[in-house]
Amino acid sequence: MSSKEELRHEREKKLALFTERGISAYPAKTMVTHTVLQVQEEFSILVENKTLVTVAGRLMSIRRHGGSTFADIFDGTGRTQLFFSKETSGEESYGLLTDAVDASDFLEVTGDVFETNRGAQTIRVTEWRMLTKALQAVPSEFYGLEDEDERFRKRYLDLLQNGELRALFVKKAAFWDSVRGFMKSRGFLEVETPTLEVTTGGAEARPFKTHHNDFDMDVFLRISIGELWQKRLMAAGFPKTFEIGRAYRNEGTSPEHLQEFTNMEFYWAYADYKEGMVLVQDLYRTIATDLFGTTKFTARGHSFDLADEWTLIDYGEEIKKQTGIDIHTATDADMEGKLRELGVKYEGKNRERLMDTLWKHCRKNIAGPAFLVHHPLLVAPLAKARADGNTVEMFQPIIAGSEVGRGYSELNDPVDQRKRFDVQQALLEGGDEEAMMPEWEFVDMLEYGMPPTCGFGFGERFFAFLMDKPLREVQLFPLMRPRGEE
Repeated sequence: MSSKEELRHEREKKLALFTERGISAYPAKTMVTHTVLQVQEEFSILVENKTLVTVAGRLMSIRRHGGSTFADIFDGTGRTQLFFSKETSGEESYGLLTDAVDASDFLEVTGDVFETNRGAQTIRVTEWRMLTKALQAVPSEFYGLEDEDERFRKRYLDLLQNGELRALFVKKAAFWDSVRGFMKSRGFLEVETPTLEVTTGGAEARPFKTHHNDFDMDVFLRISIGELWQKRLMAAGFPKTFEIGRAYRNEGTSPEHLQEFTNMEFYWAYADYKEGMVLVQDLYRTIATDLFGTTKFTARGHSFDLADEWTLIDYGEEIKKQTGIDIHTATDADMEGKLRELGVKYEGKNRERLMDTLWKHCRKNIAGPAFLVHHPLLVAPLAKARADGNTVEMFQPIIAGSEVGRGYSELNDPVDQRKRFDVQQALLEGGDEEAMMPEWEFVDMLEYGMPPTCGFGFGERFFAFLMDKPLREVQLFPLMRPRGEE
């Protein structure tokens, strides 16, 4: 029997002590009167009035000293010290405590509060009750979970032991609160759109496919936050909408990419991409000041200040400046040659993928804040074309060498949209799994008329950049392979 199995066996024997006495080690109801935080905040008054308090939480440590025991209890709001003794708890109760209670167990304790000679706020326990007998011990707080794979598999233990990590997710909730508050303050209506779609729209990405048994047809998990649905709402007469939700892309994993993530998209009727840039700049600065009280950050080896002027970077001109390639005139062979020369790996040999790979090579040198503009028409099949006919009214915020959002003046010409979807269909048929699926019913909607509209989307990648963390670190439970399949 391994040491882990032996420890579990010992805890099972302690659990049996409760059963033998007819005591449930997993009761449903608690009699809590205070959280630990409330005890700490009201400590002086509780001492003065000799008030009895009842708190509940996990025992993080136990220290036995002859006929007395000290322990630390944590309830999610705070941590405080407990003091047990035969005199205060009674001999039988104290005996059960010493025989059957371990660190990691959840207890409910009742007692008065006092301050020790060393100045520690403490609850002198007169009664205690087992709430949950833990059959496995939480790893030592000093060492924690050192293996990264184990940290993600047992995220609950990682969060329990790491106060900074718990604070990160409180801040992440505040991030989305800030976004939601900003959008509503600007008159945007929060909506919900389908996550199962017959065709994925609104982005170029490989989707997840599943089967709808009732309709007996294949459907896809959405890759955008309702782009083509929210545009339908523009046609329906809603002037401003936004949605915060999960998106799914069956693609690779990197510090900036995961297969499941949270994004926000808004759509703004009678506005164009230039007005969108002003709003997004204001949004990003608001988030930064709301959450961090500053606009200055360091991430991915870059330093940037969101309060600075956001420069405009021309997609084609930046690639030419950094690589010497003019994407508007270069042949596909020219671009492939340059990528090989630069030592850049690339997948797919169609023109769209080659241009996109060249840009991704260049972007890592830009600290920002900036807006990338004037994308080639080929890489933005849903954006309105500029007067030159080769580029589109699109913008992407750039910070720390990467894009953290995408928006454009939405294409509302049904004839042009149909032609662009024909191009995407040809790419799909040519083997490009990331090309956009044409949505012909969306074209039908455009024929009824959609007003000029600005759309924009961004997500938790921006939060990860502000925290200077890999995207995986800012998700509570990132997807893991089942054990044995690594």
